[in-house]
Amino acid sequence: MSDQIVTRFAPSPTGFLHIGGARTALFNWLYARQHGGRMLLRIEDTDRERSTAAAIEAIIDGLKWLGLDWDGDVIYQVSRAERHRAAAEELLRQGRAYHCYATPEELTAMRDAARQEGRPPRYDGRWRDRDPAEAPAGVKPVIRLKAPQDGETTIEDAVQGTVTFPNRDLDDLVLLRSDGTPTYMLAVVVDDHDMGVTQIIRGDDHLTNAARQTHIYRALGWDVPMMAHIPLIHGPDGSKLSKRHGALGVDAYRAMGFLPEALRNYLLRLGWSQGDREMFTTDEMIGAFDLAGIGRSPSRFDFKKLENLNGHKMRDATPAAVTQDLVETMPFLPGGAAIAATLDAALEAKLLAAMPGLKERAKTLVELLDGAGYLFATRPLGTDEKAAAVLSNGGRDHLRQLLPRLSALEAWSADTTEATVRAYAESIEAKLGQMAQPLRAALTGRTTSPGIFDVLAVLGRAESLGRIADAIGADVSPG
Repeated sequence: MSDQIVTRFAPSPTGFLHIGGARTALFNWLYARQHGGRMLLRIEDTDRERSTAAAIEAIIDGLKWLGLDWDGDVIYQVSRAERHRAAAEELLRQGRAYHCYATPEELTAMRDAARQEGRPPRYDGRWRDRDPAEAPAGVKPVIRLKAPQDGETTIEDAVQGTVTFPNRDLDDLVLLRSDGTPTYMLAVVVDDHDMGVTQIIRGDDHLTNAARQTHIYRALGWDVPMMAHIPLIHGPDGSKLSKRHGALGVDAYRAMGFLPEALRNYLLRLGWSQGDREMFTTDEMIGAFDLAGIGRSPSRFDFKKLENLNGHKMRDATPAAVTQDLVETMPFLPGGAAIAATLDAALEAKLLAAMPGLKERAKTLVELLDGAGYLFATRPLGTDEKAAAVLSNGGRDHLRQLLPRLSALEAWSADTTEATVRAYAESIEAKLGQMAQPLRAALTGRTTSPGIFDVLAVLGRAESLGRIADAIGADVSPG
């Protein structure tokens, strides 16, 4: 066997790639990348009734958007059913598994009796040592593992530590259903073995499965991979994560305007820590990640922390990088598809020029797009209530004085427009801010925006003068 580390992310395609699954994928990816190993992607689609092509597409799209690449082709579990059956039948031949003819009615009666007696509902092993000649007519058997009944099964877990299960609490699980289809438990073990998986990193809701799967590994004579079971994510109030807390698909986070690198960074810190450090680049994440840093307690999802982290990432990024992020994400943002359809090279250049001021004021790409709305607006602009009030309360009088002064400028820039507006303000013994607000209302339709002289520079002479003229009802827009 190779010494190379091999991890795997193995989602069931019954819905979107939720935030907990994304964190599991991230931890597997980081562990593999840090150790120069491989991360494999396996779609566990053996539940044919609930698995959908749309869910598979959403999972793959979500991983790609997060920047979590995998090695080799996607492996579809259902395509390996023959291999799973062969493993079950081999155990049957070796006497490590047996045919069970218990009817659904008998199994229901077993569960009911266990509940009434306060015991866990377990199969009672009634066909474990019986002669198959006693099999009832017309009943198709399942194949069950002949699991150890005495002693304990111990898992040495990289996160949970030593975890011990009494074997009496782990019954003879089904390997092959009566219709010949393999169960999840069998398929996972066979696939992890055949794929050479050395380290299983998954949610701690699989911890009992680890003990059961260990029985299958040992029955087949295979080495058990190392395991790390990570605590689940809870809401801010400590309760199970729900949609109101953030239990959404990764696609929803893209639509809310979060950067993939920010979501990666936040998910890393959701259950893993390195002192008090919060911010990591991707390379720093790969270099720092270790299983020892994962806590044993559930982490709490906090939208405000994610928003703040996203804002930091946007401010730290270059204007060109944030512009690219916004352009690529625009079709997924609320109202963004219509803007994306009109985006040409000239508008994109304006967006890039405005980005230094825009990204300082936004925490998400949604807020960024909203702040950039003045760039994409068509004349005449609508104004919000506050902007309309500014124009009505003396603002238009100032704009009437400023329009010819700005029109006379030979060179148009943030510096020249500021000098002109400042000179006018000084001439009437007014503050510069008293001029900035009417200009802001006329140029953006709002009372908040990036620096107003940067706005004038980005919009350019013709568009700026035209918007000012519109705001004061001038007959002709200066050119």
